[in-house]
Amino acid sequence: MFGLGDLNLTYLVSITAVSLYVSTAAVALSAAIGLPLSLLVGFRDFTGKSAVTSLISTGMGFPSVVVGLVVLLTLSRSGPLGAFELLFTPEAMILSQTILALPVLVSVSLSAVQSVPQDLRDAAFAAGGTSTDVALLVVREARYGIVTALLAAYGRAISEVGSVLIVGGNIVFSDSTSFTRTLTTAITVEARKGNIETGIALGAILLALVLGVNALGARFRDRTPGRNGRGR
Repeated sequence: MFGLGDLNLTYLVSITAVSLYVSTAAVALSAAIGLPLSLLVGFRDFTGKSAVTSLISTGMGFPSVVVGLVVLLTLSRSGPLGAFELLFTPEAMILSQTILALPVLVSVSLSAVQSVPQDLRDAAFAAGGTSTDVALLVVREARYGIVTALLAAYGRAISEVGSVLIVGGNIVFSDSTSFTRTLTTAITVEARKGNIETGIALGAILLALVLGVNALGARFRDRTPGRNGRGR
């Protein structure tokens, strides 16, 4: 058994803060790119649409270590973005997690958008609605699916290990505050060092965060009127 006195709270809090910052920023960036993209693909018919949809679905299975390696090469001094000196920083981790979370968010939200009946869109156009009006209507009808997409993307981001370890470097300062060490990479390190108590504490924090995010999604679902209707 162990108590809080056995744990370095500064270490735990700083690692949790880094994880929340990196994952939240990555999902926000993924949403800014992915939600308009899912609406565009869902609304438009164009040559190669099925190929684009398949590519998005394939992206959900990207190996994280390969993504990390690509980002590492891109941000290295000899890489195309080396001048920005982002390697082994939280920003590099955000970029890596965004690449991993984006296909998840787009794929799930695209499915939600495409599940909205076409006759509802046609009725909105017939009533004089603009493309923007119809897009907003579709988002409203698909909102639970979009929230599910955000939750799935967040889960993908916050549970990531391989890519953030490669591009972040798992850095901790001498005062035990984290610079690029996250909950998942810290659990790996502490387990290897035999610090089981710290590993368990980190795992409990990670689990609590994941459960908390999903609880928020469930609360949104339960407060959504007629959620078993169209687009929900």
